[in-house]
Amino acid sequence: MGLLCYGSVGGVMASLILVFSVMWVGGVGGVGFHERGSVMKWSGIPTALSLFAFCYSGHSVYPTIYASMADKTKFSRVLFVSFAVCTINYGVMAVVGYLMFGQATKSQVTLNLPVENMSSKIAIYTTLINPLAKYALIITPLVNAIEEWLQVSKSRFIGILIRTVILISTVIIALTVPYFGYVVALTGSFLSSSATMVLPSLCYLKIFKSSRRWGLELVMILAILVVGVFIAVIGTYVSMKQIVSSL
Repeated sequence: MGLLCYGSVGGVMASLILVFSVMWVGGVGGVGFHERGSVMKWSGIPTALSLFAFCYSGHSVYPTIYASMADKTKFSRVLFVSFAVCTINYGVMAVVGYLMFGQATKSQVTLNLPVENMSSKIAIYTTLINPLAKYALIITPLVNAIEEWLQVSKSRFIGILIRTVILISTVIIALTVPYFGYVVALTGSFLSSSATMVLPSLCYLKIFKSSRRWGLELVMILAILVVGVFIAVIGTYVSMKQIVSSL
């Protein structure tokens, strides 16, 4: 994990460079921030919430990161800073992208950028580097779980084989499954909302009986459950409908 953390730092830097590159294209590259439109589009709320759920669904790496920290007392602070940076990053990219391209914004804003600009090329190449820097950190908990399930964690050869198969299968799925935005929304609604909102809340209520007493904590948990179920049901339906209609 110590080596993977250096790679994840590169992913963070790549995300920041991507945002600044897109802003540079809009401010200096001739695109501008002139697009206008409706402030709220209610029909897009399920898809938007599904995308948000996907963006904040890195929970699988939390136990691995916590176990590898030298000072575990700083874990809560790390989570807070990480979520704050991600929120600012997502918000800035969303606002800037919409002001630049409006309703014509594609599932990946880099597809809208004029390829002749150097800043656009930097943004596009950074988008390619970003998943490479984060892939190993995200996939490590999955590999560890598979090795423990098969009881082959001590076999280096089988470990390499499992990682190779997962990597190849990921590439094949990425190349064969189209409609990037819709697939991400479907993943966020069907899987991410369940794994990060519904199941943790239910498990918390099951484990800690004191949380079932009526109060602010219970109200917040119930609110998270309602939002999670809404995203899981409505978001999945809308995402599947969009994918089918695009076939």
